[in-house]
Formats: sequence, structure tokens, C-alpha cells
Amino acid sequence: MIVGSPTASTRAEADKYPQLTYTCLQDMGTRFPETKAFPKKPCPAGIMVNLRFPTCWNGKDLDSPDHMAHMAYPESGTFESQGPCPASHPVRMPQLMYEVIYETAAFNDVSLWPEDGSQPFVYSFGDETGYGNHGDYIFGWKDDALQKIMDEECYVNCATMKTQSMAMMNSCSVPRKVNEAIGDTAWIPALPGHMNVTATAKARSFRA
Repeated sequence: MIVGSPTASTRAEADKYPQLTYTCLQDMGTRFPETKAFPKKPCPAGIMVNLRFPTCWNGKDLDSPDHMAHMAYPESGTFESQGPCPASHPVRMPQLMYEVIYETAAFNDVSLWPEDGSQPFVYSFGDETGYGNHGDYIFGWKDDALQKIMDEECYVNCATMKTQSMAMMNSCSVPRKVNEAIGDTAWIPALPGHMNVTATAKARSFRA
């Protein structure tokens, strides 16, 4: 299941996915307000990306060619709105949501920001607006594990659900397939893969 598009570079394109937003964290408890584009000012505790996946299924297809059409959002917007599912997708599903936090505090010095007042961040796929926000979900629950959790009707900490420590999660990695500088240990002069910044054609001037 996919939501959003990495090729979206305008507000009109991003508005097709109103459930994808950003939160400028004042602290780790901040959840509002939400914006469609990257925050336009420094965020004390980082930038949080909010991805809410569709919660209505057509009841027939486990997937679709675009990985989107078999799912839909409630008629009133998000799961939280408690609106009905559209007739084309009548089966209500559990809400799946990602919250991804980017640690941007090291760049909160406004002297590092562009002189024209825009924000400095760019996704690795070339989007400097944030409109290309997107997420993929591949169902990987083993056997009836998810059903047991749902039957328990718990919230956050479920007794039937095994969790991992942060250290265990961080120890899971995929060996590098391409020998290329990606900026994980040192500054790089351009985006990996010779990716161009595609959102705007104008050059941005940064303060010296």
C-alpha cells in the first residue's frame, strides 16, 4: 500500500493526499499545527512527518496496479474524523500511521538558511517543498499476531505484542549495495545519484 507521490512538487498535487503533513516540533509532545509543506522556520525539536494511510478497503483486492486504488480514505477525510467509508470501499480497516522525526536542530541557526526566507531542506529525491512526502507499507505480520493485538483492544503498549529496544532496532541494517558517498559521515556537494532539485528552477542564495 502506497500513499503520496515522490513526484509531487506543487500544492495542488499534494492536496490529493491531505493526510500527509508535517509538524514543526517545539518539543517531543508537539502535534499541532500541521502543514503540507516543509516548515518555514527552525523547529526546536526537529521536523515530524505524519503519514496516515487509508482505512477503507474495496473488499476484493489485496493489492492494485498502483498499490493505491484498492484502498480509500473515509468520505470526511481521515480516520480521526469518524466519517463513513465510500460505497466503493465499504470495509473499514485499522488506522496505520507513521510518525518520522528528522533531527534538524543542528541547522536551526537562521544564518544557515537561504536569504530569501525559504527553508533549506531537500529530500534525497530532489524535492525542496515537502510536497513529495510519501510512504509505503508492506504487510508482514506473522500468522495471526495482528489479529490477537486487535482482539485485545489495547493502546500503545499491548501485552500480546513483543517489542524491541531502540538498540535492537538500530542494529538491523541492510548492507550497502552501491559504493557512493551519501552524506552519512561527511558533507557532500550534491544529492546522491546526481539527483537534481526539481521543485523550483531558481537558484537559492545562502548567507555567507
